[in-house]
Amino acid sequence: MFYIQPIEKTLTASFNVAPNQIAVIAMLTQVSYALGLLLVVPLGDAYNRYYFLQWMEVASIIGLSLAALSRNALMFGVASVVIGLTSVGGQIIIPYIAYLTPVGKQAPILGTMISGMLTGILFARTFSGVIAAHLGWQAVYLFAAAVNLLLLILIHRIVPNDPRHLANKPHHLGVLASIPQLIRQYRYLRGAAVNGFCLFGLANLFWSTLSFLLADRFGYGSAVAGGMGLLGIVAIFAAPSIGRMVNRYSPRCNIKISWCLALVAYIVFWVFTRNLYLLMVGAVILDLSTQFSQVTNQAIVQSLNRQTNSRNNSIFMFSYFFGGSIGTLVGINAWALYKWTGVTSAAIAFLLLAAVNYYLQGAPLKLSADKK
Repeated sequence: MFYIQPIEKTLTASFNVAPNQIAVIAMLTQVSYALGLLLVVPLGDAYNRYYFLQWMEVASIIGLSLAALSRNALMFGVASVVIGLTSVGGQIIIPYIAYLTPVGKQAPILGTMISGMLTGILFARTFSGVIAAHLGWQAVYLFAAAVNLLLLILIHRIVPNDPRHLANKPHHLGVLASIPQLIRQYRYLRGAAVNGFCLFGLANLFWSTLSFLLADRFGYGSAVAGGMGLLGIVAIFAAPSIGRMVNRYSPRCNIKISWCLALVAYIVFWVFTRNLYLLMVGAVILDLSTQFSQVTNQAIVQSLNRQTNSRNNSIFMFSYFFGGSIGTLVGINAWALYKWTGVTSAAIAFLLLAAVNYYLQGAPLKLSADKK
């Protein structure tokens, strides 16, 4: 899904189109991912996830291959929509793994799964830029299609079959129609969704305005801002340990730690705004805050009811993704109006919303027992 971002200029020249047309394609990729979260991920509760994952891989291979073979922007745009939709396969895997794992062992395994997804996101842009520079942008998508073919074979041979009995499975429209009911039914699902919204919004406040700050304070370009994104590797390695903390202490404790880390990060951003190295330290702390929130909330959501965990994950991830989008929008507008003071003030508003949500919806003291 992120391969397109470093090669937008290259695609503009290759298809001989205006830059805004490629920007629209990049946006459609993100929109199709969001639609996939709402319309595709919940179907994991209605269909055998072992076969569902394989069909998603097949569709992904088709989309990636179509992108590599595209001769015009329209064809590439259609391929990008397919790529966005099939990128939600990771969000089908998470509830599947959670279903196969006892609740007492879920959190550390979910932490490992999330660290794998973060690694893919972190290095996708680097991979795309390097491959495109040496072999052309088509090679990016051909190589990705080959990797997905390998994954398809591995899933078929290694991943266990779905143990659920789906003889009386709900109709897929019924599955989608039940989502509002689940939101009403599970207080902790609502709490996790809003908390994820707030903490990912906080993260995107910073990352969406970092390039403006670096240019304003230090005169640096986008390359330095992009390089700072690699600091996220610290959070990747921390994710499994955060998962173990969910079991060792409590989800409530981890949620509060995520707030404290976010608060410390933004204090660093406010006080040491002209010290690049301390800004880097603050970025690491903020990434850790984001991972404490995501891993803990995923563990909460996946422990609520195993029969609805794909839908629960869909609700959480859509709210999480939406929060990131709102954080980006608020951050850029806050910078335009009040510079860095506006960004840090917006962060306080997100933290206050997270705190109010916690005291209204709460968080479990421990993960609930299996509900099969």
